[in-house]
Amino acid sequence: MFKKITIQIFRFWVYTCFLLFFLLLFPLFVLFIQRESWKKYGHMMNKVWAHVVFWTCGLRTDVRYKFKPNPKEAYVYCVNHSSYLDIPSLCYSLPGYFVLIGKSSLAKVPLFGYMFTNLYISVDRKSPKSRSDAMKKSMETIDKGLSLAVFPEGTIPRDAPQMAAFKDGAFRTAIEKQVPVVPVAIINNWKILPDDGQFIPRLYPMITVVCEPIITKGMTMNDLKLLQQKTYDALRDEIKQFYPQLIR
Repeated sequence: MFKKITIQIFRFWVYTCFLLFFLLLFPLFVLFIQRESWKKYGHMMNKVWAHVVFWTCGLRTDVRYKFKPNPKEAYVYCVNHSSYLDIPSLCYSLPGYFVLIGKSSLAKVPLFGYMFTNLYISVDRKSPKSRSDAMKKSMETIDKGLSLAVFPEGTIPRDAPQMAAFKDGAFRTAIEKQVPVVPVAIINNWKILPDDGQFIPRLYPMITVVCEPIITKGMTMNDLKLLQQKTYDALRDEIKQFYPQLIR
């Protein structure tokens, strides 16, 4: 009985922190999306939100850099997807201003959807036009010297931390623009906030591993599947170090 009460109190505290601090920052989000040159400050607010919420909720963070990205250079970050915590985890872990690509369904989330769709890139993977528009915006983002953060699985797999098959988009962008792919392994989010419909947060260390970049210079579209597989293997190998019994 006591354990159930404690879980519910912690659950209430976590969601209150997420919502309260987002509402406090929301006027700044609205302000900073008004001009393209201000959007980097909107992204900075997401970083502030993540840092404050993780700290107030007692979520321990552990970011391990096998490679420290240069905020002044462009990369395509490819990230395994296992929880709704993944977006704030990236904002916490990765340096500088980067542009996230997320599902169009995020637009349905009150207030957060408004912020996300105006600050980042949303895509409806069932719509050819939406996919084409997202690809165009991705290319333009790299042309501006900014990095992209992509969940190449396209969704949270039911058997996380196992990964689903990767979509092609992120790798097409990386090859087309000849920018490095940086695998980013998010290790424990599937345990902290699993996508099981219960939305009960749990206290585990939030571990993120930024892997060595995969160089795309000289690659062509003929190398797309190779690049895809290298990225998949890099992420799988990192996750397997923590969960060897779960990763095939």
